[in-house]
Amino acid sequence: MKYFLTLVVILFFIGCQDVKRPERPENLIPENEMVDILTEVYLINAARSTDNRVLLKSKIMPDSFIYKKFRIDSLQFAESNAFYTSELNTYNGLFMKVQERVELLKIRVDSIAEIIKKREEEERRIKDSIDGVETDTTQIKQKDTIQVLSGLGEPIQN
Repeated sequence: MKYFLTLVVILFFIGCQDVKRPERPENLIPENEMVDILTEVYLINAARSTDNRVLLKSKIMPDSFIYKKFRIDSLQFAESNAFYTSELNTYNGLFMKVQERVELLKIRVDSIAEIIKKREEEERRIKDSIDGVETDTTQIKQKDTIQVLSGLGEPIQN
């Protein structure tokens, strides 16, 4: 049993030593563009997980959208992605940049949402104050009598 376990451990280490890394593709996507692409992929995956029905109803193909936007094809993306994933430090750096961009987008969207919320509250406040003024003017009692001043300075009512 001891020899069998030793043999398994030796085979395990020998088997794991021959990992082939992909070669650098000729049409490698530059790192800064890869960050842009991965950011879009991240956002589209978030949209898919939130409500995929909207994408299906509008017949949007997210992958095709990315390929058209960045003028790449699926093979170029797959080869570039495989190359960057084999370079762990580089890939981690790419994802740190993607995470920073997503955080900046989140802050921007949150601030825009806050501005919209404040405008809606201001519009609601103004509308409420206008409604209140209109209500007050209808509550003012008007006299139906016409007052004519007589020579004595006293009003005459009809």
